[in-house]
Amino acid sequence: MDMDNEQPEFIELPAAKDSHRWVAVTALLLAIGVILHTISPNIGGVTPNWTIAMYSITIGLTNPSLSRALGIGFIAGLTIVPSSKSAFPLGNVASEICGALTAAILVKAMFYMGLRDFRFRPFITGFFATVVSGGVFTFILKIILNLPLNVWTNAMLPVVMVVGGLNGVITQALFAPVQKLFFMQEGKRHE
Repeated sequence: MDMDNEQPEFIELPAAKDSHRWVAVTALLLAIGVILHTISPNIGGVTPNWTIAMYSITIGLTNPSLSRALGIGFIAGLTIVPSSKSAFPLGNVASEICGALTAAILVKAMFYMGLRDFRFRPFITGFFATVVSGGVFTFILKIILNLPLNVWTNAMLPVVMVVGGLNGVITQALFAPVQKLFFMQEGKRHE
């Protein structure tokens, strides 16, 4: 028997039920979100928050635990601090944690109510995650800058609502292609 010509036998192991695919999906989508967040121009005071749209997609696809969602929000907040165009970039950490937790709670609630395949689930998740995140961020900014309450309610919150709608549309439009890319390769839907 010639040992030099023997080829090793490859063993294929099936993926574990609780794989770490969510980590790869999260990292890739957050990276894309940070790049788009950095290069997106401000048009009329409105810029889509691509990072929120991307973690809303991730959370919608992976249905993480609340502690994982908290981690996703924390990392998302940290990654956009350097590219933030705001007067208080560190406010992004708190606001993205709140946004990611909102997305996770909504996804869990919709799954619990049997709305896993509800067509507008991505829009709802992206919209409300953005509204909560933007509301928290602008409220922090209001406190830091000592702005009157009516500036926050009449000027800042309407912009948050517009960005929320924009992010809802982005989340909805990108959800199905991202789902196909990451989860349909195995010929089955991700559970």
